[in-house]
Amino acid sequence: MARVEMTMPKMGESIMEGTVLKWLKQVGDTIEQDESVLEVATDKVDTEVPALHAGVLQEILVQEGDVVPVGAPIAIVETDAAGASASAPAAAAEATPQASAPDTSDDEEEAAATVPHVPHDTPPASSVASPAAGRFYSPLVLSIAREEGISLADLEQLPGTGAEGRVTKKDILDYVADGKKPLAQPQAAPAPTPARASQAETPATPAAQPEAKATTAPKPTATTESKSKPAPSVSGNDELVEMDRMRKMIAQRMIDSKRISPHVTSFVEADVTELVNWRNQHKDAYKKRTGENLTFTPLFIQAIARAIQDLPNINVSVEGDYIIKKRDINIGVAVALPSGNLIVPVIHNADQLNLNGLSKRVNDLANRARQNKLKPEDLEGGTYTVSNVGSFGNVMGTPIIMQPQVAIMAVGAIKKKPAVIETPQGDLIGIRHFMFLSHSYDHRVVDGSLGGMFVRKVADYLEQFDPNTTI
Repeated sequence: MARVEMTMPKMGESIMEGTVLKWLKQVGDTIEQDESVLEVATDKVDTEVPALHAGVLQEILVQEGDVVPVGAPIAIVETDAAGASASAPAAAAEATPQASAPDTSDDEEEAAATVPHVPHDTPPASSVASPAAGRFYSPLVLSIAREEGISLADLEQLPGTGAEGRVTKKDILDYVADGKKPLAQPQAAPAPTPARASQAETPATPAAQPEAKATTAPKPTATTESKSKPAPSVSGNDELVEMDRMRKMIAQRMIDSKRISPHVTSFVEADVTELVNWRNQHKDAYKKRTGENLTFTPLFIQAIARAIQDLPNINVSVEGDYIIKKRDINIGVAVALPSGNLIVPVIHNADQLNLNGLSKRVNDLANRARQNKLKPEDLEGGTYTVSNVGSFGNVMGTPIIMQPQVAIMAVGAIKKKPAVIETPQGDLIGIRHFMFLSHSYDHRVVDGSLGGMFVRKVADYLEQFDPNTTI
């Protein structure tokens, strides 16, 4: 009989913590090796965490919504199923004191906060009223404090429900949602909430409370009010929906990109008649042979990869006063998810794949993205991005750059148009297939000449597509 500690795995080179989204197994469930036990979200991807050992899930140490550092314990697995079954009653009897005992590890952030029914989770009123010198704050809590303009003095006064009275993500978000009301000074403890009334040592006197409000409570600004407590709909016809975690992340990254990079967009219209005719000729046979769809996306990626080889200065990133030239051509493909959010998996070394390889890679990434089965490495290392806005019927767009890249291309819908066709016998009017290419680039390092030449180069490769190409 052996108890094995399951820890938060490292899910990427720069990922230091993960948020527990959902436990797929419960205490007492049998787990096979490599079977998914829980879903974890990071700032790059949502993924399932498999078990490294087969056995029975004996104890869950963190709850859904907790932010857990990489390497921190998240569960206990009993590798001897028979032994685990016999010891289950004893383990259940000991669950409360084990969960409520503070962990002295510097890496753990919120273990004690995961058992809300334990009364000792809330620190005594004296620790709430007095600043805690040298108090530990997780990077996530400090990041939220910076974004919300919360001073260190206010942070030190904030009650913590985590291990050893540490401030958790929930504590600081509750404080923000409450309008960031001033916390009472040591001589006037704040009026306790009903849930904590039994733990308050001495309630503030009636005279002390109005004085504290008069001297310390600033008038809330309109920004704070609208951010923390949105005004209800007068007519009742509006619905208030909080952004999910991914949408918040997308919003912040788009704001950051527009702030960092001065965006310029160039447009080119390309005649892709030969490309369309070739795909129409081969898509049914390709579907029958491989069971997969032959889309235009791998054709676009191939043209972009060739253009990057011709104009490598578009395949760069910026770090301070330095330009970093990328040798690898890793092209990200924007994929719309069923939730309405957007994710960008990356095709690494796209220039080294033929059309068949590109098509299989595109289909695989798109399918796994929609099934929420992407791995962290599928989202890392992109050097250029393409977004197919034509799949939504849009003829063109002005895409926002994926930082730290310096350019992104949007490909529009392919439309039939009358056009002048030059022949040795003279000019004729014919029906051709056209599409717009929209190229947004970072004007700090990409001038109009390079940005314009690049999108023109991509259009040339599409227009000059060889109809004898095999796949």
